Amino acid sequence: MATPMSPDRLVTALRAEGVKVVERPGWRTHNRNGKGPWGPVNGVVIHHTVTSGTSNTVSICENGYAGLPGPLCHGVIAKDGTVYLIGNGRANHAGRGDGDVLRAVIAERPLPAADQADTDGNTHFYGFECENLGDGADPWPDVQLEAIERAATAVCRVHGWGAGSVIGHREWQPGKVDPKGFGMGDLRSRIAARLKGRPTGGGSSTGGTTASTYTVRPGETLSGIGAKLKFNWKAIAQANGIPAPYVIKPGQQLKLPGSGTPAGGGSSYSPPPFPAGLAPNHSSPSARGLQQALKDTGWLDPSVPLSDNYGPQTQKAVAGFNRKHNLFTTGQPDDPAIGRRGWDLLHRLAYGN
Repeated sequence: MATPMSPDRLVTALRAEGVKVVERPGWRTHNRNGKGPWGPVNGVVIHHTVTSGTSNTVSICENGYAGLPGPLCHGVIAKDGTVYLIGNGRANHAGRGDGDVLRAVIAERPLPAADQADTDGNTHFYGFECENLGDGADPWPDVQLEAIERAATAVCRVHGWGAGSVIGHREWQPGKVDPKGFGMGDLRSRIAARLKGRPTGGGSSTGGTTASTYTVRPGETLSGIGAKLKFNWKAIAQANGIPAPYVIKPGQQLKLPGSGTPAGGGSSYSPPPFPAGLAPNHSSPSARGLQQALKDTGWLDPSVPLSDNYGPQTQKAVAGFNRKHNLFTTGQPDDPAIGRRGWDLLHRLAYGN
């Protein structure tokens, strides 16, 4: 599971991946949150729109239609590869689908056939609607297919997901056929290859953010910037070599975690040494660091107090993290123990490059 991205972080992630983004008016607060939960999020669903014309497509996805109010997705991917952001939060795109498919997405294992409609997908999935008639004859331009690949990769990269977290609507909900005209297996292969490299995008974003940096505004603090962008503020301080008392100045360019070399030079992030004696049902000061990293990656509820005790809530969070990333130190599917590989990966996802 993961905490949904803030609007600023989504824009930053997409542009970092080389996606051309258009922010539609009001998209940051356009959602269906009053009708049900949004998050924890577990993956990305790709759709086709059964429409033609970008303006018409964006309008329909923003506003919806009788019986199905908008937004109908989070982003519309046009024929020219532009991603139009139209919603932030719960959107009417996935409907009810197969809980077995959701469990497979979480574990990133082969998908079963979608033959049930017992789980609310609008809670768990980001959605991208792709402009296409869906008749099998309407072409998918290369630039559009690449934008789908890049947009899905951007979301996966932020959350530490693999390509198995990206599915087609037809793989989620019984009776659906979208997206029609390209293979989801091929798309996942290309996403997996892209995730092995670093983001290749650039370009600026509104609000003082570029694909990899943030420009400090008057009166801002590191903690405020971290809350705004959904980054751990101490990770931003570490990435930029800012010591206590963590003073920043207006106009200062901050490198965001996960975007390469720290501003002004320095080395890439190195996780702290794996602590001895860190184990389920044991008391250790290192448990606090584990719990904080789990919180900062969305695996542990922020309201859980930090404690030396590696107790049931920490164990449950670690077990979910291990399942997601196939990290089983004991070979058990609900392994609550964090191993050295899991410790390093968790901290890189929370604070690293």
